[in-house]
Amino acid sequence: MRPSLRIVTHLIFVLVTVAMVLPLLLVVMASFSSEDSIIRKGYRLWPEIFSLEGYKIVFQYPGMLLNAYSITVMVTVMGTIISLLLTAMIAYVMARRDYAYRKATSFFVIFTMLFNGGLVPFYILVVKYLHLKDTLWVLILPYLVNPFYVLIMKGFFDRVPIEVVESAKIDGASEYRSFFTIVLPLATPALATVGLFISFVYWNDWWLGLLFIDNNKLVSIQLMLYRTMNSIEFFAANARYMSGQIDVTKFPSLTARMALAVLGAGPMMFIFPFFQRYFVKGLTVGSIKE
Repeated sequence: MRPSLRIVTHLIFVLVTVAMVLPLLLVVMASFSSEDSIIRKGYRLWPEIFSLEGYKIVFQYPGMLLNAYSITVMVTVMGTIISLLLTAMIAYVMARRDYAYRKATSFFVIFTMLFNGGLVPFYILVVKYLHLKDTLWVLILPYLVNPFYVLIMKGFFDRVPIEVVESAKIDGASEYRSFFTIVLPLATPALATVGLFISFVYWNDWWLGLLFIDNNKLVSIQLMLYRTMNSIEFFAANARYMSGQIDVTKFPSLTARMALAVLGAGPMMFIFPFFQRYFVKGLTVGSIKE
């Protein structure tokens, strides 16, 4: 590559990186800024007046926050493990060339990626027939299998030589033992990549909680963030009608919103770099056919 072209390429990547990092940095800095400085001079890359008022408001109810974190962590861990196992098993079956119903299974997976029954049948199924409303499983089961992740895993398993499995069978290994002791260890990059994607889905989900959770003990951190943001917007929009009834100044403001955003996204931002090295290999392997 010519030096001039290399410089242009690096410059483009630097600009893209800056465009991604700046909004995140603004949110973090705004959470440590005073409300008055944000109102007067807007968001800044460095707080004009350092303040922890936003976090003090958020931590006024630590029990509720810790409970929301525990629910989110539990759902994310359980959902990721079960979903990753099911995704790998379906993808492995689709990748096996000696499986008689390989094409039919692939069609079923792709079909569900393009079409679904809609929100109303989904709600009726979960509430009336599965009776999962206000349970922990309602936050886990709907996201267990994602067709897109199945196809990513299938692309990896297509690269695993069938001779490895056949040699294990000759040594007396069953299909399950071959899968868990030979195939899965070979699929570590794909498992790490897809597993992180799945964990992001569970961690960031608030939609299932909004539909099916009324019990405050089962509220996740993202649903708590959603409800808090709605409350802030409601009181901000109706502040003039509540004078004398409610002291609106004690409700969360702009800095509290940013603090909630940081607390909601922070843990996953720390986890992400540890899996970054698996991304390129996990996503590109299987994309080139021999």
